[in-house]
Amino acid sequence: MAEKKSFPRQIILIMTDTQRTDMVGCYGFPDMKTPNLDSLAADGVRFDRAYTCQPVCGPARSALFSGVYPHSNGAWGNSMAIGDNVVTVGRRLSDKGFPTAYVGKWHVDGGDYFGLGRCPAGWNPDYWYDMRCYLEELSPEDRRRSRKPETIHARGGIDADFTYGHRVSNRALDYLTANRGRDFLLVVSYDEPHHPYLCPQPYASMYRDYEMPKKSNVWDSLEDKPAHHRAWAGKALDEDKDGLRIAPANFLGCNSFVDGEIGRVLDAAAELAPDALVIYTSDHGDMLGSHSLDGKGAAMYEEITHIPLLARWPGHIPPGTSCDVPVSLIDIVPTIFEVTGYDAPPILQGESIRGLLEAPSTRVERSIFMEFGRYEIDHDGFGGFQPIRSVFDGRYKLVINLLTTDELYDLESDPEEMKNLIASPEHAEKRNSLHDEILDWMNRTRDPFRGYYWERRPWRSDAKPPTWSYTAMTRQREEEDYEPRQLDYDTGIEITEAVRRKQAP
Repeated sequence: MAEKKSFPRQIILIMTDTQRTDMVGCYGFPDMKTPNLDSLAADGVRFDRAYTCQPVCGPARSALFSGVYPHSNGAWGNSMAIGDNVVTVGRRLSDKGFPTAYVGKWHVDGGDYFGLGRCPAGWNPDYWYDMRCYLEELSPEDRRRSRKPETIHARGGIDADFTYGHRVSNRALDYLTANRGRDFLLVVSYDEPHHPYLCPQPYASMYRDYEMPKKSNVWDSLEDKPAHHRAWAGKALDEDKDGLRIAPANFLGCNSFVDGEIGRVLDAAAELAPDALVIYTSDHGDMLGSHSLDGKGAAMYEEITHIPLLARWPGHIPPGTSCDVPVSLIDIVPTIFEVTGYDAPPILQGESIRGLLEAPSTRVERSIFMEFGRYEIDHDGFGGFQPIRSVFDGRYKLVINLLTTDELYDLESDPEEMKNLIASPEHAEKRNSLHDEILDWMNRTRDPFRGYYWERRPWRSDAKPPTWSYTAMTRQREEEDYEPRQLDYDTGIEITEAVRRKQAP
């Protein structure tokens, strides 16, 4: 009998920054020139209901790379570092002897936008390359040029070599070449297509005359939406929406440019790691005028929470398939653990989606959860503290805006989230059941902001009276790989159940 061939365990995780699903051609938008991502989808699976954990750069990444929600890992706003006792997937695997490398934007070290330039524990320092590393390669003059969108249209423009994305790809290719035939987890994290949209020709002019089709939610008056949405929209609510042009030429040009850079990595992977599991995703999207809003922030609208997610794994994932089961960035780390053959630590808060990778047509009823705490702690230009918790079950999305009013949308009948059903009697049963899911999730995930006020919403007539102890739930940490098992306060004995009531409510 022939000996069964043993393949190396190889995973390549590619991510971009600020890339909506309608900026990727294979999601049904042929005007978007993303041939490499389209090819990846043709060779594997496209997830049609993938969501971020929080529509902000740093918190989204904190969840993706720790497997723990931002409210539990400490990084629930930009410029907020994950806790000292939070372990990333890179360290978890490297401590087991499994090689890991991270090339590109990190944004979870508590520093400014560019990072601290220091390789975190667990990742290969020879390939570490956050945005501060890139800036330190440039002269002061070029640093300033690298932060201005007009640079790409100045005389002579720029070469690909000048961009962060190209240099990230170069290091990824070096890693793939040096580790052919070996186990590894390689993360390739681009800042593109995020502002300032640096890209060379022909990308810089590719969308010069292009105008994105306007969704009906561009005309949303926000009359039945939370007050903080109206504050965010400001003067945009009074704009002439009929005359509005959504023409982000630089943004879309950079979007196609990063697709080209991803193509370089995919081509190298096909040659040097042909059996690797390749996963591509993004951290969040951009409102681009929908609901009179721009950028991202304290909302759960599809434009900023619904993200692309593609995967290719020869021999495992059937090519040209799609999956409509709701999935989340929080599910990536548990999936990596299952694929590499290690038991997932109990502290992880997502679920492995390996089964969906290999059988995308599987019908699974599951909900995904999202949150918001703060956009940025260094300044208050993005609304300050806006505590939000949300659940999506594949059709209905419930959003609890603790300081304002709440939202419920039926995405089957209202995909552009124009009609807020929070007070609809016909939807009360569904709304309340989703609300119960949020409250249970907050207990299970050790949400430090939980309390009776999340339950006692104006529309929840059966909410329990406020009590100081509320549910009296706890979830002590289970991190036995790095800490001794925690002890019960009442007995001093090791806990048997981490999630439990500590006393009668």
